[in-house]
Amino acid sequence: MIPSQKPDLRVRFCGIELRNPIIAASGTFGYGMEFEDILALDKIGAFVTKGLSKEPMPGNPPPRLIETAAGMLNAIGLQNVGVQAFVENKLPAIQRLPCPAIANVFGSSIEDYCAVIHALNAAEGIAAYELNASCPNTHSGGMVFGTDATTLYELVLRAKSVARRPLIVKLSPNVTSIAIMARAAAEAGADAISLINTFLGISIDANTRRPRLANVTGGLSGPAIKPMALRMVYQAARAVSIPILGMGGITTTEDAIEFMLAGATAVQVGTASYADPRAVERIANGLQPWCSRHHIEKISSLTRGLNMNAE
Repeated sequence: MIPSQKPDLRVRFCGIELRNPIIAASGTFGYGMEFEDILALDKIGAFVTKGLSKEPMPGNPPPRLIETAAGMLNAIGLQNVGVQAFVENKLPAIQRLPCPAIANVFGSSIEDYCAVIHALNAAEGIAAYELNASCPNTHSGGMVFGTDATTLYELVLRAKSVARRPLIVKLSPNVTSIAIMARAAAEAGADAISLINTFLGISIDANTRRPRLANVTGGLSGPAIKPMALRMVYQAARAVSIPILGMGGITTTEDAIEFMLAGATAVQVGTASYADPRAVERIANGLQPWCSRHHIEKISSLTRGLNMNAE
């Protein structure tokens, strides 16, 4: 690379051109506009909204978020305003933001997922849908969609038939084989997959002998899960050819690069935003100097670039 030439940080993901591969993750970035005065949204690749359901949801009672060693446990309970209120009250502000918005979608039945997507189809300002497959299926006795390949396949197949925008399927890590789940999503028509969602965990107060979360269990995220997340992205990338959004404990620019080398086209930054609200911008700003130091002309060339040769 010519010393004066700046690295090309652009990546194409599901037909969407991103100025760089750094995306703010769902559930950690509100509806996007809450961060407009905190960081420069024109410096990041995109953001993912809070999960949207058919009807408004109040979430779980507190306490519902606690710090853990190198991370946190959360049991927010997917609190959101509901898809109709989102379209009417949130989307107009989102449309003027200087980066693409991806809508995270969830439900307790396949019909619920499809209803949310249908409500969003006619709205402007959404670049793609991210299907949260880590929700209990009330029609199947509470089995989580993303932990059974057949159930996941049926969900993705139906959602894809409704969606008028690219469909990204967010996979749960609480499975025996992430490769099997990745293949199920791809075979059902997913345009991309994102992984990983949080690991199921629990925290207990030894003094009171009570769980620290009102919901008892919660989702573990943060740097503690990064090695496992990185391993699952690597395994998924070897199982499918569709693009991958990698996430799980990313706090630095080098973390993001590692996920791309493991197989991700782009990455999502989540828990880091709680400790540093400008983490997404900080990580994105580090890409250019990193690429320059390592003589990388196009950051997209790093995807699936893990060197397996022994020295």
